[in-house]
Amino acid sequence: MWTKSYSITTTEVTKEQIWKLFININNWHIWNNEIEFAKLEGKFEAGNQYQIKPKNGRMVTVNLLEVTENNHCLETGNFPLAKMYYDHLIEETPNGLKITNTITMKGLLSFIWVQLVVKKIAAEMPVHVQQQIKVASKI
Repeated sequence: MWTKSYSITTTEVTKEQIWKLFININNWHIWNNEIEFAKLEGKFEAGNQYQIKPKNGRMVTVNLLEVTENNHCLETGNFPLAKMYYDHLIEETPNGLKITNTITMKGLLSFIWVQLVVKKIAAEMPVHVQQQIKVASKI
């Protein structure tokens, strides 16, 4: 198993602003320049799924496992003989809104997918969260 987390605390946005931006999957390309598109049909709720097409990558289906409005989302994507879990947590603290993203890889070939794909995704978390904050602050 491999895990990488990133957290930031900010006073620039509310949990409602960041959540509204986050669940608007069809517009992720606005703040994430690493993807061609993302597409969700239906509601942002546990049991649903969306497709995401990274630039220079194959389209991936992502399953929403847990969704708690304005607070938490756990999603998963499948790789051959491995699974990536992406956990998003939004918490109000005395110092501001704490946003934490955690990627976990599990499975027989997870070590290969970490090297080929997931380390890059994890390395981009700080930039993506900053972009989310910037865009969400205008909502």
